[in-house]
Amino acid sequence: MAKATKISNNIRTLRFMAGEMTQAELAKKIGMTRQTIIAIEQGRYSPSLEAAFEIARALNAPLEEVFQYGGDTPDEDSKD
Repeated sequence: MAKATKISNNIRTLRFMAGEMTQAELAKKIGMTRQTIIAIEQGRYSPSLEAAFEIARALNAPLEEVFQYGGDTPDEDSKD
């Protein structure tokens, strides 16, 4: 079983807001497979930076609205 990533996304919501775009339509727009879009939406796969920008562009949304990183923030004491 694949490990979930720390990156979350709003692709499903944004697809709906973009005229109820299907996963297949989004995949075709950006040159991916529908299965890859499903895996990204479910958090089982993190797209490359280039693919993340392509997804954001296809959904006509800023990258930060599409993807969020849930990693830990650095501790104040560890800053150089």
